[in-house]
Amino acid sequence: MTMNGTTHTIRDAMPADAAALSRLKLTSFRETFLEDFAVPYPPADLAIFEAETYALAKVRAELDDHAHQSWVVDGPDGELVAYAHVGPCTLPHDEVQPGDWELHQLYLRRSAQGSGLGKRLLAHVLGWLAERSGHQGSPVWLGVWSGNDRAQALYRRWGFTVVGEYRFRVGSWLDEEFIMRMDGI
Repeated sequence: MTMNGTTHTIRDAMPADAAALSRLKLTSFRETFLEDFAVPYPPADLAIFEAETYALAKVRAELDDHAHQSWVVDGPDGELVAYAHVGPCTLPHDEVQPGDWELHQLYLRRSAQGSGLGKRLLAHVLGWLAERSGHQGSPVWLGVWSGNDRAQALYRRWGFTVVGEYRFRVGSWLDEEFIMRMDGI
């Protein structure tokens, strides 16, 4: 993939990426939800969520956990511009089965959006999951904020459908989320 004249490769995240990935997760969350969508999270709730979700220790633990997989993309300045993270499904849906995968996160920095990298990263993740599914027909799950029409449209183009709703906790604030599933990976 070429962005601004530089070729970018999707690669497995490594333990050495933990600090940069922690920064990317926090920055891309803030760009998406605070700047682009202007979700009015109360500051105390936001601080709790960011500390619990994007802390360096948490990112290191995810990278060390063999039940999870993360990918990153380096930007032209050496900083990470995109990432995806999958692991066991934790969504509150009656049809989730042990061994089902969840796309926990797929984010791009604003500077990388519109380049096709999101589609390419999703294709890479789904290809990796298909190789590991163990049998045909395994579903892939994800949660997406109900107000993020662009992400929902991307997931629908890849065969995900809305199969439920839940509330995602940001501190004590609750975001309305859709549960989406793609069958048959």
